[in-house]
Amino acid sequence: MPNNPTKILLLTTLVGGILISISSNSWLGAWMGLEINLMSFIPLMSSQENIFTTEASLKYFLTQALASSALLFLVMMKILINQPQAFNKLYSYVIMIPLLLKMGAAPLHWWFPSVMEGLSWMNCALLMTVQKAAPMMLTSYLVEMNTPMLMIILTSVMMGSIGGMNQTSLRKIMTYSSINHTGWMLMALAGGKNLWVVYFAVYCLLSLTVATIAKSYNISFVNQTMVVNSNSTTKILLFMTLLSLGGLPPFLGFLPKWIVIQMLIVNNLEFVMVLMTVASLATLYYYLRISYSSFMILHEELKCLSWPFTENKTILYSTILSSSSMMGLLLCTTISNIA
Repeated sequence: MPNNPTKILLLTTLVGGILISISSNSWLGAWMGLEINLMSFIPLMSSQENIFTTEASLKYFLTQALASSALLFLVMMKILINQPQAFNKLYSYVIMIPLLLKMGAAPLHWWFPSVMEGLSWMNCALLMTVQKAAPMMLTSYLVEMNTPMLMIILTSVMMGSIGGMNQTSLRKIMTYSSINHTGWMLMALAGGKNLWVVYFAVYCLLSLTVATIAKSYNISFVNQTMVVNSNSTTKILLFMTLLSLGGLPPFLGFLPKWIVIQMLIVNNLEFVMVLMTVASLATLYYYLRISYSSFMILHEELKCLSWPFTENKTILYSTILSSSSMMGLLLCTTISNIA
């Protein structure tokens, strides 16, 4: 892991690469931004303390290099072809493939679980959230509410819900949950960038909260989550965040899904809405399984809430992040009244 000044520099260039991609007015400029982002993230993944990070960083580099090469090839092909109108429809579908590979959407998610398994929790949080921003914004220029796009979205949603069912690794559960949320965010993109921004912000907040608590208590597997029983405050906050990440009302994670569901109903896509809702219930099931097995079967009686912020600042950060989940009911009610 790089030292702090180097880490700050790499994080700055990582964010800079994202900004270059989403603000570029050409595909070549967007490709350059993605490469800057990739070259900044690879050193952040490395660690001398964990040999698995080397394997994970190599897998990530090869996958992203493949996607970048395909993207550059398609960009150059569009520049060289003389009949862009006849090629435009097919081009939109084909150029979306490397972008879907970069963000880890199904069925191009094969690299995602194995890479996540070898990373630290903070790098996992970056990979699940920040690293999806640029490919998704570039996809927004191509996305349409048509049959191929709906198939990609439903594949991501279903694969994310089914893949996490029998997992015991918390990283893999978060990975498949991320694939499921990727499908929802792609659907939000089809409804407009503002809707995607709301969903992405809520998802980043919840994922960062889980990663922060898992890093604080060194949790890697589901049966290790019971260590948070030693702190009743963190126990309640993690329980609340997991349910929010699963989309259970009235928590904050339900809000963006509710807006997407309303958008689907307006566009007469009730069948797609039902499939996505059922898949979301499947993800909620494995979050409930974690919560029940870890926090209810072997639990300590809550005598009083302790607030050991002086012992561990991570608890303070987690509390601030998790408390926003309780705003879900208020926001849902407010938006409903406005609508």
